[in-house]
Amino acid sequence: MTIPIWIYFVMAGIIISAFMAIKTGREERLMEMENIEQEGEIYMKRLEQEKGLRLKAHEE
Repeated sequence: MTIPIWIYFVMAGIIISAFMAIKTGREERLMEMENIEQEGEIYMKRLEQEKGLRLKAHEE
């Protein structure tokens, strides 16, 4: 009982597809984390600016 060659191609396609899905998911997660980090830095800068303005207004 032999297995037809096209079944090997289908199995290889499934394995390659799974590998690419995992790789793409990991890359997207890293990009998302970088984006979140940048947004957090922007938010912290805004908070510092507002704090500076409040201190300045309080001193006057």
